[in-house]
Amino acid sequence: MKLIRVFHQSQTSQQETGVFQGISSFSLHIIAMLLMLCDHLWATVLSHYAWLTWVGRLAYPIFAFMLVEGYFHTHNLKRYLGRLLFWAILSELPFNLMYGGSLLYPFHQNVLWTFLLGLLCIIGIEKTRQKRKPLLTIIVFLLSAVAGYVLGFLTMVDYFGYGIWMVLVFYLFRGRKWWCLLGQFAALCWINVMLIGGLSVPVQIFGHEVFIAQQSMACLALVPIWLYKGNQGPHNKIIQTGFYAFYPVHMLILSLAALL
Repeated sequence: MKLIRVFHQSQTSQQETGVFQGISSFSLHIIAMLLMLCDHLWATVLSHYAWLTWVGRLAYPIFAFMLVEGYFHTHNLKRYLGRLLFWAILSELPFNLMYGGSLLYPFHQNVLWTFLLGLLCIIGIEKTRQKRKPLLTIIVFLLSAVAGYVLGFLTMVDYFGYGIWMVLVFYLFRGRKWWCLLGQFAALCWINVMLIGGLSVPVQIFGHEVFIAQQSMACLALVPIWLYKGNQGPHNKIIQTGFYAFYPVHMLILSLAALL
């Protein structure tokens, strides 16, 4: 008990002296939302500022990380699934307007569907893991990764099957041990640089021309993610609803601005 009191006293003294305590969940959400806004500004009204979409590459991994954290911290999994489903449906029309320029655009679905598929994969794996059968858990994990990948492409959700895999990366390497951080870095580099790749831009480094893939910027999302220390920060129903509502509302505003 004495050790616990000393620990709490040291925590209090750190807070009083202003020592950096890490990024809270609230702050991480704000950062991800601003990064996503940058990307969508480029996609609609500021397409001549290419740096906006480069910066925007950092948004998805942060949201994927927070989805996994949300699973482990939610008090009601059914409500969590219900919220994702509700806002995924509500966001589809604004997403269609922004991405396809019309109310109906069946060739690409918004990112909340990606997160919903990723969350369903995690639920299936966790139910198996609770049976304490390691071999079966590994098999289910691999089957979920394959099924999520295929479904991601078949349903044409945002980031396709790669988005499901990024969610599973943060599930598989959840924690702050060195091998978890190394696993996150290696897996994100593999998915974003080797698999997704995309547009590459030549950059001069020490007199040598090196091509850097735009999607590789997503790996830098690990900086704010690793600064997250598990603190929730400000949280209530209004803030929670605001976070979800930001997605369809800002897409609708930007789409209307682009049309005008």
